[in-house]
Amino acid sequence: MSLILSLDTSTQNCSVALHENGQLITQELVSEEGSHSKALTLLIEKVMKAAGLELSELSAVAVSNGPGSYTGLRIGLATAKGICFALDKPLICLPTLQVLASAVDATAGSLLLPLLDARRMEVYAAVYSSTLAEVSPQEAHILTPESYQGYSTLVAFGNGSAKWQESCTHPAITFLNGPLLPEAKYMGKLAHDAFLNQKFENLVTKEPDYLKEYMGTKPKLKSL
Repeated sequence: MSLILSLDTSTQNCSVALHENGQLITQELVSEEGSHSKALTLLIEKVMKAAGLELSELSAVAVSNGPGSYTGLRIGLATAKGICFALDKPLICLPTLQVLASAVDATAGSLLLPLLDARRMEVYAAVYSSTLAEVSPQEAHILTPESYQGYSTLVAFGNGSAKWQESCTHPAITFLNGPLLPEAKYMGKLAHDAFLNQKFENLVTKEPDYLKEYMGTKPKLKSL
């Protein structure tokens, strides 16, 4: 049996879910930019209280580890590491775009193309099979009208898909209205499979999968 706490802080969503053997028990979500640092631990507390369980009863902690918000990813991974270190539990890290893809019920043979807005005219993208096997790895790039022409029966979704829908010339692509963002509730089966296969991460060396370098902006100086 696996009892896994899942965390997703990769976007403006801050979400926590608890799964038993891949099945959702309970979840909490706050959708507010910059809410991760103040909301995450409170959501964890709410989820565990709703389930009537203690953190010590967990089998593992799973976290959506990128790409996504630099600050959000750091907060999510640091929190997951802290719980795992304190309670001697294994850490599971899942690709954010695979988490988003797991929210879609795809027909056999279809290829899933989750797209997350990466700003500055870029998107984070990956291609998965209908069974969530990786076909093309996560990457950050600028889409052109001819992008992904080598793939057939693509299903595109996520909050980055609108950037491409009007200009896309792919002859066999379907754009879905949702899901737009990943959530912890979608992580259950992926985390359970990783637990069964003991795909655990090193608590010391594991870092978020940013995919591209951080580009901050300098604060404006106020005149005296």
